[in-house]
Amino acid sequence: MKVLHTSDWHLGQHFYEHSRSQEHQQFFNWLIDTLANENVDLLLVSGDIYHTATPAASAENQLYQFVKDVKKRCPNLHIVIIAGNHDSANRIMTAQPLLAQFDTHVVGRFDVNNPDGVVIRLNTDFINTHIVAMPFLRASDVSLLSNNENGHDYAQGIAKAYQLSTECALQDKPAITPLIVMGHLHAKGGDISSDSERNLVIGGEDAVTAQVFSTNADYVALGHLHKAQKVAKSDFIRYSGTPMPMSFSERHYQHQVCLIEFKTSEKGTIETTVNPLYIPRTNDVILLPEGDCVPLAQLCEQITELDLSNHAHAPYLRVKLSAGDTDTTFREQIENALENKDIHFCGIERVRQTNKEHNTPVFEDLTQVEMLNPHTLLEQAFAANKDLAGEEVSNELKSLLTNVIAELEEQEQQ
Repeated sequence: MKVLHTSDWHLGQHFYEHSRSQEHQQFFNWLIDTLANENVDLLLVSGDIYHTATPAASAENQLYQFVKDVKKRCPNLHIVIIAGNHDSANRIMTAQPLLAQFDTHVVGRFDVNNPDGVVIRLNTDFINTHIVAMPFLRASDVSLLSNNENGHDYAQGIAKAYQLSTECALQDKPAITPLIVMGHLHAKGGDISSDSERNLVIGGEDAVTAQVFSTNADYVALGHLHKAQKVAKSDFIRYSGTPMPMSFSERHYQHQVCLIEFKTSEKGTIETTVNPLYIPRTNDVILLPEGDCVPLAQLCEQITELDLSNHAHAPYLRVKLSAGDTDTTFREQIENALENKDIHFCGIERVRQTNKEHNTPVFEDLTQVEMLNPHTLLEQAFAANKDLAGEEVSNELKSLLTNVIAELEEQEQQ
């Protein structure tokens, strides 16, 4: 049995106001060819199908058209999709009856009273597997499982949810049937893209240990982190990552999907092999300068000398400029350097002098603000207030902010 693991499509994303629907379509074309050429039996999509909880109709249509097209090329293929933290569980579940007609199984929410509800059992002429298809778990989803003497422990609730669902999957799973576990979360130790991934700070805990996944799992297919990577140094617990860069910090990522093959050995045990398949990049992502900021004249020279002859599609370009560069015509000079270049310009990032205490650059670009963790913003507000400078944010205030964030996420799902 062959399985392909992908995640974090973020359909409907606008990259600095530039639509990415064509890039997503090119990815889908490649994905369909790959599924057909590799004779894949099962496609796993580990959350964040859409970029927002209220995607445009065009983004939803793109998903449904993909399912229709891939089933035409691969009639025996089954697809399993779980909701991520960017997705609306209710919205995804609304399409469940329609998608079921195309052998597409959708899981949007975990019900503590029915942990078997996230277990998918597939037994066809080509597929034989049990899948714990666990969607992104919000605090309210596991509140009954997270109680302890100190209040609520979000990580404990997640671990218990996986335990209960895995036990259900194992109850009737034959020994030679692979167990696949899916999830959308931040596993401890995973590399995070800080300017494009939404931190999952709930109850003061934004990452969970890989031990929440059963040792009985033959493969764990994760979503949320945009960089393809192993978890806990295991070949069989992986993030597939995004199919394309979601921010300029991801411009050097090797975007991929994971091809998994299950075979039964002569001893009657399940053998698992995992190989990455690299996704061709449709539109390149360029940041100038690559290193530290340079004088305006040098930056314009780099833009002018930018060779785009090898780019079949217009790349994205964003430039960095020191806030200390006082030339009042900087925008005009940059626009002149960009003249007659087939490029998607993504603006100017003004960088103030490095913060010596934390050794990090301070951005003046307001587009960076929405990417910051709310708790980090609160700490920066304390530091910037002359009456509060030097004081630490109290645990009570942190807890209140956490509760507000959780309530807003819940309202977003309605």
